[in-house]
Amino acid sequence: MSLHQTLTRAALLKTRFQQTRTYSMELVQGLSAEDCQLQSMNDASPVKWHLAHTSWFFETFILAEVPEAPEPFDDSFKVLFNSYYLGVGDRHLRAERGLLSRPTLREVMRYRGHIDQHMLAALDAQKLTAAQMYLLELGLHHEQQHQELITTDLKHHFACNPLQPVWQSESVDQAPQAGASESKGYVAFSGGLVEMGHQGKLFSYDNELPRHKTWLEPFELATHNVSNREYLAFMLDGGYSRPELWLSDGWDRVCQEGWQAPLYWQHSDQGWSTFTLRGRVAVEPNAAVSHLSFYEADAYARWVGARLPTETEWELAVCEYSSLHGLFDEVWQWTNSAYLPYPGYKPAAGAVGEYNGKFMINQMVLRGSSLATPPGHARASYRNFFPPQTRWQFSGLRLAR
Repeated sequence: MSLHQTLTRAALLKTRFQQTRTYSMELVQGLSAEDCQLQSMNDASPVKWHLAHTSWFFETFILAEVPEAPEPFDDSFKVLFNSYYLGVGDRHLRAERGLLSRPTLREVMRYRGHIDQHMLAALDAQKLTAAQMYLLELGLHHEQQHQELITTDLKHHFACNPLQPVWQSESVDQAPQAGASESKGYVAFSGGLVEMGHQGKLFSYDNELPRHKTWLEPFELATHNVSNREYLAFMLDGGYSRPELWLSDGWDRVCQEGWQAPLYWQHSDQGWSTFTLRGRVAVEPNAAVSHLSFYEADAYARWVGARLPTETEWELAVCEYSSLHGLFDEVWQWTNSAYLPYPGYKPAAGAVGEYNGKFMINQMVLRGSSLATPPGHARASYRNFFPPQTRWQFSGLRLAR
């Protein structure tokens, strides 16, 4: 890379750093310290922790390695805000993040300001190596992931409050699907020997690589995501009481946790309602059904005589056909693909190699993006992944056959 290219990249990364860090602050504007302290379940983290952890990433992987590195903001933060990077030291228990009333939210905000100041100074002084600029770009995408988690986690926290608080009064949560007025159907694909995985010079995570060939039989993919109206028909036909529709582990979850509807749905004399970012509202029939586990998505597909697509089918369809609705910005779409390495996969070098590879077990892949995904974060090759029982994300489904 030439000096000019290096300087240009540094300038672009500085702008993106400022934009990304600012967006996090805009996202939490209006929240109280009490709001930012909540942890409603082990899978969700307090907003305050997300704000600190994303700053910890830049301090740990970049600032600590630059010439004349600044002193750590607080030595205790090395443990408190480490998530799962065992290669860099101890960590605080995930399930107990909500107990961290100290440091205060005010102190976490000071921490963010400290990191921003030193990161911008390092960029202005051209102190970052090419490897460190890669880590900076990784850190920006990492913060975008946590921006989405701030939204989904706080929605879960607020849903546990009997006051059913309103957070984002202008949210599109439960908005009708794109193309909802158009007729629904399937698009046919011929399959054959295809390529999948990230291509080009723009950023991708290591789990999107390497690009490789794979064989696909002919298939069809639905033009729309499954809607609330369609999913309600499954419920009214006894979908949650018919074990023949469910995988064994899924049926166990239905019985153990009493599932009768998607997460956040409630039934009353007025009909079905759901909790959204703007409080509790009536279920919108034409919105994409959301907050489903993989098990529920799979059961619905069986009920309707279809199946979930593989992630290869989904990616090929996105790259070949532009008239499919709701691939991005509505709901993440469960696929029937286990989260496994691509042929020839190699984790990134160093501690950041723990970012994706070690989670390639007991998880299923979701594709696309949701209404909570930050702008510019999604792409055709992006592999989201969660355990099959996960429901608190904006996760829905698109049928294949």
